[in-house]
Amino acid sequence: MQLAPSLHRVGSSSLVNSYLVEDAGAITVIDAGLRGHWKDLLRELEAMGRSPVDIRALLLTHGDVDHVGFAERLRQEHGVPVYVGAADAAEARGEVPKPDAVRDPMRLLPMAKFLVYGLTHGGLRSTPIKEVTPIAGATTLDVPGAPAVIPVPGHTPGSVAYHLPSLDAIFMGDAMTTRSVTTGIVGPALGPFTVDPAKAVESLDALDGMSANWVLPGHGEAWTGGLPQALRPIRTASRSGRAGR
Repeated sequence: MQLAPSLHRVGSSSLVNSYLVEDAGAITVIDAGLRGHWKDLLRELEAMGRSPVDIRALLLTHGDVDHVGFAERLRQEHGVPVYVGAADAAEARGEVPKPDAVRDPMRLLPMAKFLVYGLTHGGLRSTPIKEVTPIAGATTLDVPGAPAVIPVPGHTPGSVAYHLPSLDAIFMGDAMTTRSVTTGIVGPALGPFTVDPAKAVESLDALDGMSANWVLPGHGEAWTGGLPQALRPIRTASRSGRAGR
């Protein structure tokens, strides 16, 4: 699904998001969804007149199962390097589990929909990525789109956001979602299953002073009301003790 020139989302559903950035015919993938999103990836590439050979890099916002889905297949079959925040590298490689997360509110129907979606898209189990390129700290990557890496630990220890001024876009992973997979509530919030909510909110300070029309979450529809406006309700919820939903 094309969101804007040079910016695409993989698949028709925003329940679990993977994005494509095109730059002079070369592509960067941001997050790899679930394993079953592979077919959606191929369909989106075909619609763009591209193929997996045009992909130069896969960037993970963090190492959770619903973000690493087709990463190993893309790496193994097409030699695409996979980048991830250094503190999440071991999780992405399948060497350690995700640290225990805060228990979130849940509603039966939204949670059931998420589980069914997972089961029909390759299951909620990850394929370990045999080789990753760890990202240490803030930097700019030499990949299509030249994304600036912004560490935002909290959801996981190695969570990062990717800022692409050329697209007026920032990719947030689960540092900000616009639809809770556990409650169905819509609007900017920390993603469910956040390891350290207080740290996650504190990490958002690194985004102050930045602007982006496209604020792209790991789950839910794109936010186009401005980055400061997206962060405000998360901070407000944190002050009132409702950072998770």
